[in-house]
Amino acid sequence: MTKKERPTSDFLEIVVVRNTNDSMSIGEIKNALHERGFGVLMAIAALPLCLPVPVPPGYTTFFSIPLFIFSLQMIFGMRAPWLPEWIEKKKIKRATFENLITKANPWLRKIEKHLQPRLTYISVPTWERIIGVFSFVFALSISLPIPLTNFPPGWGILIMSLGLLSRDGITILVGMIVGTIGVGITMIVLVLLWMGMSLPSFY
Repeated sequence: MTKKERPTSDFLEIVVVRNTNDSMSIGEIKNALHERGFGVLMAIAALPLCLPVPVPPGYTTFFSIPLFIFSLQMIFGMRAPWLPEWIEKKKIKRATFENLITKANPWLRKIEKHLQPRLTYISVPTWERIIGVFSFVFALSISLPIPLTNFPPGWGILIMSLGLLSRDGITILVGMIVGTIGVGITMIVLVLLWMGMSLPSFY
């Protein structure tokens, strides 16, 4: 019987505890989590998009950038995550990162309690490519500056990532459904906005 892998929520807390500096770079976080592959890095990038907290303009667009990069790497079957140097050098305050993990971990633990290996006949590399395609579409939706529409696709990416880490195909499918619903909502909002802007032309 194989030893059960440490939950992602515990792993994130360890990363915070081990870093004693006032700030940490995106590259340092990536390297600390690198051994867990794309799953945990996608989850980290999606976390800020899943929390109902006030954010400045352009916030969701910025966090969609690593989602685009990682999803493309997953689609093309890259085995090791990569980020451009200008993103890796970006600093985040340790207190900010710790606060993010503190707020997110209760939600992560609720999901993790239901995770178990399922549909494992589909290989992890295959799941990664499929998740990459869905994540790219969800990231497109997230990048649009439309208030509140980023939550469902963000949660879709987060749930898929946690499912990938636990080799849980059912959870991955649930994440795909959640994110797809989110994209559908975004499309409806875009159509309504377009119709609202077009109405004056009929008079």
